[in-house]
Amino acid sequence: MREEIHVSRFMLHVSQPMKVAFVTPWYGPDLPGGAETEVRQTAEHLARAGLEVEVLTTCIKDLYADWGRNDHRPGVEVINGVVVRRFPVGKRDRTAFDQVNWRLMNNLPITAGQEKTYIEEMFRVPALYEYIEGHKEEYVFFFIPYLFATTYYGAQICPERSWIIPCLHDESYARLGLYRKVLPRVRGLVLNAEAERQLVAKFFGQDDRQRRVVVGMGVGTDFPYDAGRFRRKYNLDAPFVLYAGRREGGKNTPLLLDYWRRYGRPDVKLVLIGSGEVVVPAGLEDRVVDLGFVSLQDKYDTYAAATVLCQPSLHESFSIVIMESWLTGRPVLVHGDCAVTREHCQEANGGLYFTDYEEFAATLDYLLDHPATADLMGRQGRQYVLANFRWEVIVERYKRLIEM
Repeated sequence: MREEIHVSRFMLHVSQPMKVAFVTPWYGPDLPGGAETEVRQTAEHLARAGLEVEVLTTCIKDLYADWGRNDHRPGVEVINGVVVRRFPVGKRDRTAFDQVNWRLMNNLPITAGQEKTYIEEMFRVPALYEYIEGHKEEYVFFFIPYLFATTYYGAQICPERSWIIPCLHDESYARLGLYRKVLPRVRGLVLNAEAERQLVAKFFGQDDRQRRVVVGMGVGTDFPYDAGRFRRKYNLDAPFVLYAGRREGGKNTPLLLDYWRRYGRPDVKLVLIGSGEVVVPAGLEDRVVDLGFVSLQDKYDTYAAATVLCQPSLHESFSIVIMESWLTGRPVLVHGDCAVTREHCQEANGGLYFTDYEEFAATLDYLLDHPATADLMGRQGRQYVLANFRWEVIVERYKRLIEM
């Protein structure tokens, strides 16, 4: 994994250790999602390493809640050793926001006025910004991810002390002019892959004065797994392809199911685990096994038992499930139009990628028909994760950023 640090135009000198603040729209111990997992685990591991870490967030429960409702009480609590400060959200015009967001979700153009509506009516949390303004000398700030109001407004308050962890995708939101006011102007960007750094340059220009550091995400590497235990529990002896994660259009699961409908090997199953609703197409009931949301241990056992993990998503800035599959020694199959997951496969030599049905069928046939090569890819993927994404490695990278 390549890591480069560019000379910054900001010079921040401190005489005592700074507190670290992660600023994120919602926070909790069990929230699904890549950015949610990244901020929670990073904060906890930095706290365990002896840093003074806080999370500044709203009272919104999660991504799927009403963003104008306070599900949590405002105030301070400690969660797994991390101080969490919650700030209340106010009234918003949800209808106005949804109208603009619908256009963005469907890649339709919007006006400058609609951009303003989008960010102002996302959610309103003025007390959070007042706190940042009043305490900006105490912290180094990490805002995650790029597209929420907490980052847009918060990172503009004290850009010389602010880093953004963008979790950037090639999507309509990244093309909005409002983000060009924020991302290129903060102290630095913390990126999850080289491909994400290239995407930053595409959308926001190349700037050697700003630190843009590929850090990656930390991954727990010492979990137990047992493929035989999975097969006994679920009475599944056939080879299978695994999909793990949220089952929704944004993760490209409809495409995977369509490809599976066309794929002609009845001896191979498709196993689905994760949250969200999924509709198995008629005629595939015997070839698709939907286990729904499973325990952590079952998830790890399922990885180990799979022939291959398929990650069809086009919009990933890291992909924890790929790393977890590799840690159990299993190869992965990813969509070739997702630059980040393709990069991981190429760097690790731990899997293959496809861009259409014919490539999907051919690469899957190869992995099924060459088990020794599939096993080798899985082992190589495991070594890639251990070398680059163990928590000891990630914590040291963050310490370097904080000390800059």
